[in-house]
Amino acid sequence: MLRKKEFISVLLIVSCMFLMPTLNCLAADPIVIGVPTSTGFLEGKEALKAVKLAVEEINAQGGVQVGDSKKLFKVESVDIRDAAPGVPVPEALLGLEKIILEKKPVALVVGPFRSEALMAGMDIIAKYKTPLLGTIAMSPASEGKIKKDPEKYKYIFRTCLNAKYLVKYLAGTMSFINKEFGFKKVYIMNQDVAWARKTAEIITKVYFDKAGWEIVGHEAYPTGTSDFSSALMKVRAKGAQVILPIFDMPQSGSLVKQWNSMKVPALLAGFISPLAGPGAWKTFDQKISGAINCNFEMGSAISSSKVPESEAFAAAYEKKWGTPIQAGHGISPSYESVYLLAEAIERAGSTDADAIVAELKKTDREGVMGRIKFDEGNQVIYDMDPKTAAVAAVIQWNDDGTRTIVFPPSIADGGIKLPVGLKSAK
Repeated sequence: MLRKKEFISVLLIVSCMFLMPTLNCLAADPIVIGVPTSTGFLEGKEALKAVKLAVEEINAQGGVQVGDSKKLFKVESVDIRDAAPGVPVPEALLGLEKIILEKKPVALVVGPFRSEALMAGMDIIAKYKTPLLGTIAMSPASEGKIKKDPEKYKYIFRTCLNAKYLVKYLAGTMSFINKEFGFKKVYIMNQDVAWARKTAEIITKVYFDKAGWEIVGHEAYPTGTSDFSSALMKVRAKGAQVILPIFDMPQSGSLVKQWNSMKVPALLAGFISPLAGPGAWKTFDQKISGAINCNFEMGSAISSSKVPESEAFAAAYEKKWGTPIQAGHGISPSYESVYLLAEAIERAGSTDADAIVAELKKTDREGVMGRIKFDEGNQVIYDMDPKTAAVAAVIQWNDDGTRTIVFPPSIADGGIKLPVGLKSAK
């Protein structure tokens, strides 16, 4: 008869025999997700954190079901520095190719920061047949490339909004401003990079020209510019009622402080990356009251009770990293992309690239940005109602440092208020 200690030893051995296949399954061959982007910049840094959060959540539930087995996700990242001033696109592409060859990811998430790098990198992604769920680069030219050769470029998807959708939100905001206050004179200021140039070009053609607005000035600024005082003086001299800024560089926050300190009598409404998150109030010395900013995707630095998933994500991110999300672009799409990938793998029952792509195309998910579905160019559809599409959120800074969602109407918590000194034209 076995003694007590011998019995326990046998029991442990038998238990391990039964558990070993499961343990081996989870430990061996994790599903690698590659994150090649500009991790030294706010959007890239927080997007990577969002990816890690989603991976941690999925792994905590046992991982991803691949056929008859469960596998864990593993994140591998590389800083391709494509957003840094002076870094040539070919250098960024070396990092993109390196992570594919060395880490052998099943898929890439986030991807190039600059559209120039994405466009050039599409051939590398197609060559190695590695699916990409891009969350930062915005030029719609990539979708045009996909539509021209859908078989070759079927591996490239985008979950953040693109420049066309940004125009839809900016134009909607401008239309509201026009109807509410009668303003029709605008001064456009944009960063001299592909997505920002394209945004300014499209909104001019599809909205300002057709709606009868007068563009009293338009200036483009190299990445790294930090002094906008001369343009703000022109805004005052030419009687512009609205300033439309389109920037993602960190230095663009100085535009807001200069606008405030110079007391320029024009409504500042557009997109300035450093203005998106709650920390901007302290960063800019409480001098941003009245400024209006488009947070590109619901859940990126702003959440709403009308989209409960966005509030849950915001709370989970802050609990995990000890700070709220500050970037208004790319963060919630990065988080959602991991779940889209996991669901596609589980539906496919495989990590084969073509099988994953086929299932990604079928995506229909209620997520942090609203309802998530792809169009024929592999772009997530953005519109004005989170029940039918993904949504952005246009916010206005209040005098007490809080932010109010003012557009679109389906998620708005209040109307636009004019800064002190600016009067309605009606």
